Amino acid sequence: MTFPIIYALARNCVVSPLNVRTESDPDADAELEAMIGQAGFIIQNLIGTAVKRKKDQYSIFGGGRRLTRVHALIEKGELPEDFKVPVMVRPDTKDAIELSYAENRKLPMSAADECMAFKNMIEKEDKTAAQVAARFGKTERFVLGRVRLADLHETVFDALRKGEITLEIAKAYGSTSDTARQARVFEQYRESYYRNDPFTIRRELAAGNYRGNDPKALLVGREAYVEAGGRIDSDLFSDSASENWIDGDVLDRLADEKLAAEAESIRAREGYAEIRAVPMTRISFADYDGLRPVRGEIPEPTAEEEARCAEIEAEMNSIAESADESDDGITEDEEQRYRELESELSGIQNRPAVLTEDQKAAALAFLVIGEDGQPRVHHQAYMVPNEADEDIDGDEDDDGDTEGSVSAKPSMSQRLIDELATMKAELLRVHVASDPRFALDLGTFVMVDAALRRYASDLASDLRADSAPSRVIGFESGSLAADEWTKLEEGLDRSWVQPNIGVAGRYDAFCALGEEARAAWLAWAIARTIHAVPMKDSASGFVDHLGRKLEIDVAAWWRPTAANYFKRLTKSSIIDLFQDIGGSELSQRYGASKKDLLASSAEQLFAGNIIVEADVKEKALAWLPDAMRFEHPVAEPVNDDRDDEMTDAVDPEAAGDPADDVDEDEQLSDAA
Repeated sequence: MTFPIIYALARNCVVSPLNVRTESDPDADAELEAMIGQAGFIIQNLIGTAVKRKKDQYSIFGGGRRLTRVHALIEKGELPEDFKVPVMVRPDTKDAIELSYAENRKLPMSAADECMAFKNMIEKEDKTAAQVAARFGKTERFVLGRVRLADLHETVFDALRKGEITLEIAKAYGSTSDTARQARVFEQYRESYYRNDPFTIRRELAAGNYRGNDPKALLVGREAYVEAGGRIDSDLFSDSASENWIDGDVLDRLADEKLAAEAESIRAREGYAEIRAVPMTRISFADYDGLRPVRGEIPEPTAEEEARCAEIEAEMNSIAESADESDDGITEDEEQRYRELESELSGIQNRPAVLTEDQKAAALAFLVIGEDGQPRVHHQAYMVPNEADEDIDGDEDDDGDTEGSVSAKPSMSQRLIDELATMKAELLRVHVASDPRFALDLGTFVMVDAALRRYASDLASDLRADSAPSRVIGFESGSLAADEWTKLEEGLDRSWVQPNIGVAGRYDAFCALGEEARAAWLAWAIARTIHAVPMKDSASGFVDHLGRKLEIDVAAWWRPTAANYFKRLTKSSIIDLFQDIGGSELSQRYGASKKDLLASSAEQLFAGNIIVEADVKEKALAWLPDAMRFEHPVAEPVNDDRDDEMTDAVDPEAAGDPADDVDEDEQLSDAA
């Protein structure tokens, strides 16, 4: 079929909302604008449709970039006001999204635009993923992956559209179809050091907490959650909506149970063949992939609705006739009113379809959680997939097999597939649990392999030895222990970490290592999980116990320096340390020093580089702040503002130059 090509005034053409590109490249746009300006015409046709009731006006869904550049040139005066552009006029917007996508392949589109284009081709143009893949030379898996990303929560998808996150990070958020959880984790990490770490994001999505106003929390209810052992982390500044429900597994289980019971109740009451509970606020493409929608019957309009439709159409015709008769065309107020009437008419004419009892009896419906926490049946129902599409008991198959033979594998329902997988896992678990040596090698491999790869979804285990998060973003200690850790990592036997041999091949290669090499990897995997725990934290006692068990000589590995300790204290606190180590003579010797000089002197003293009495030097070399000790703490000078006041009172130089006594880290001295 051929379509007419006309030359239309550029000012009468607008970019259609069906144009799939929403982001562009400024450099490429500038280059395109320069080419059009120099040539004085557009070589390639634009593609669009005529705007209804607006004479000689067109909505462009193919070539929006070129049209925008023409508008810019006209505005700059580089093209005349009556500049015309070639437009291939289509009778309707059928296949508009596909055509727009094909047009925009010349300049690579943003990932977000590509995702929405594929999604809209499938949902609005009734194409299958396979058809879209074949049309644009992609794999079906690629298309389905992009469609899944199009279902991301709007805040995450908007960040992808704006380039605030990469495609890899978007894929990490797409590891769950729970959009509420996506949004929660995105807000949690958007300013964090780990915002660009897909592994951390995936882990958080898999084990995330819930807020009190989360749809799942509203569904279950606070009382039922607490009664089931769920814990709530709240403070004086949180309310029932913002309080943190930290036992996500408890909430997930209760939500699944309640939604499943509600699904069965609705199925029995409404007569559906099956209602599948989805503990989320909406279903994703993965949920209905492969299912065929059930098309219900649209009920006949009532007399009142028909009368209202006639009124609306009459008013719309009146506006259109008035615009045709006027030299100025339609006014903004008339256009706004026309759109309001058009929307109201569409609402009446496009009533939701209603399923018959017979259709329900053969249909699968999804039960989701509304934003208010109430269970809701999703508006679209689907045909229930057959348990078996092949007749395995037929008299004779196509190859001439005799009666009773099985010519093909039976098609299984998803539930049966899941049940078989569960029983298979049970069989594997009992054998692994019965062989501790096998379990040790397997556990070590799973932890190490997952730690060395960006994604580890092929390990069939959630066992992880994730690196403990840093308490101080970007902090590098430069300590002897940090250097030793680097050397330790470099000394690990990585001969088994080979590309392109698959997880099974890596596992066999790992098991083939010597016992010492495997043990070194296990020690590395366990050690990297240890968290930095401040003093008085609930876990600090266990950390101290481990240090004592290992008989760690902290003083041999770590010494306080001006950079890592003394400059972070107040001047009075440093003088108190001199007093404790060398008495009043030592403290008076350095008491008049400026803070920077005093901190440097302290570093030299506690490193044993200052000439002092032998007993003083011995005490200095053995001294450690409580925060660095594994043994039971001993008394340490208190560091607060009163120390400053007392020192200033007896130190004329300190009183005369208070700026030397205060720095931006003084508020952290107690914690140090």
